[in-house]
Amino acid sequence: MKNTAAPLPQQQTGRETNFTHSETFDDLKTAHTAFKESAERLLTVNNWHEYTGTGSAKFTLCNNLGDELFGFAAEGFYISIDLPGPGPDAGGGLEWVMIEKIETDGDAETAEEYITMTARPVPDPKKANPEIAHFYTDASTNTFVIRRDGRTLSVGAYGRNEVPNNQDVDLHDKIRNTAIGLMARVGLSGVQWQRLVDGLITYKAK
Repeated sequence: MKNTAAPLPQQQTGRETNFTHSETFDDLKTAHTAFKESAERLLTVNNWHEYTGTGSAKFTLCNNLGDELFGFAAEGFYISIDLPGPGPDAGGGLEWVMIEKIETDGDAETAEEYITMTARPVPDPKKANPEIAHFYTDASTNTFVIRRDGRTLSVGAYGRNEVPNNQDVDLHDKIRNTAIGLMARVGLSGVQWQRLVDGLITYKAK
């Protein structure tokens, strides 16, 4: 068992963001159970909007044809993101990312355990168009990390190399993606990710 979770993608250009939340439990058994529940929430992408609350984006797990999937996320699956407001032309009104890596290690018998999931912007899988269907370029990544260290459970969403996608797209998307990138830079997108990070630990089904 490694003493740290899988490394995040290296920050090389653009913006870097970090959103985290942690809680400490009374005993190891409770902490391990909480880890398993949080990991399951992370992998059930179609439920993310329940954890983030009213007015948040809608995330949908899809296959490589853009058809909706049900169940747990896996490497190579796509996620469509329906943000409030007009979407990109390149994505038919949706942002698209692909899950390029999922790593996990540890169990109830170890002092540490973690799961990480990294997603990257991609073209709309329903189209032959090569344009990236996202307001960030495909240099950017989002990595979600859920980690238990003893009785402490922590969750993080880490953005790396966040550069507005305003070069190889049409005029509408250039304007839109630049505007959203600027809003993200001043912190407006942080509410979404912080709610998700919090909810992956604290969410209670109604």
